[in-house]
Amino acid sequence: MAVIRQDFLPDQLRAVYQQNQVNGCVAVQADQTVEETDFLLDLASEHDFIRGVVGWADLQSPDIAEQLANYRQFKKLKGFRHILQGEAQRDLCLQKSFLNGISLLERHGFAYDILILKDQLQYIPELVSAFPNQRFVIDHLAKPTIKDGKIRDWKRDIELVALHDNVHCKVSGMVTEADLQRWRTEDFTPYLDVVVEAFGVKRLMFGSDWPVCLAAGNYMQVINIVRSYFNSFSEYEKSLVFGANAIDFYQL
Repeated sequence: MAVIRQDFLPDQLRAVYQQNQVNGCVAVQADQTVEETDFLLDLASEHDFIRGVVGWADLQSPDIAEQLANYRQFKKLKGFRHILQGEAQRDLCLQKSFLNGISLLERHGFAYDILILKDQLQYIPELVSAFPNQRFVIDHLAKPTIKDGKIRDWKRDIELVALHDNVHCKVSGMVTEADLQRWRTEDFTPYLDVVVEAFGVKRLMFGSDWPVCLAAGNYMQVINIVRSYFNSFSEYEKSLVFGANAIDFYQL
């Protein structure tokens, strides 16, 4: 992980985008502090290619309603995320205080990114069914263990989540769940087959997971995995996965 233990800033990302014909992004939180949310919003105000921000706020806070009302002034703030994958309480997303915070997002027009590991997928149908009008997106396919090729339990659980029309899925974060040094493009095909069948192309969106992906591959390698998979799809379908769905979901 030494490769990502450094600062990564917009100028570096702009250079990567120029090489890969990408013209905009949504910046997603990595630190559970309001200071980082403010930092990302400042960057977004300075760089047009940062089209939106997914920040962090303590959804369990007693004053979360006031916090969300205040955040409405920031037009590029599109949603929130909590790093559920790192919580010892695996079903934190179903706790009353957390659900209260989720219940307030819709009225303020915010989306919610679900960052979990595959063992937490079992809790997501209950969460998303409680808020049928809330926009949710599963980050990184819920991190199936691609390295060992196990797919059955993840497939069953992600298919149950996909039954809920208010849930989208990001095609992202795959290379860091594979063998970091020896992954092959074909390693990801079975997992992509599952999410395409389960969600359909209208509820999938490409995500780079840059710079975290650098632990296993550069931006070009990551985007080419997904471009290669969708190569046989229509231009319209590709336009959905590589931009239009994100624009619609995050209201960019």
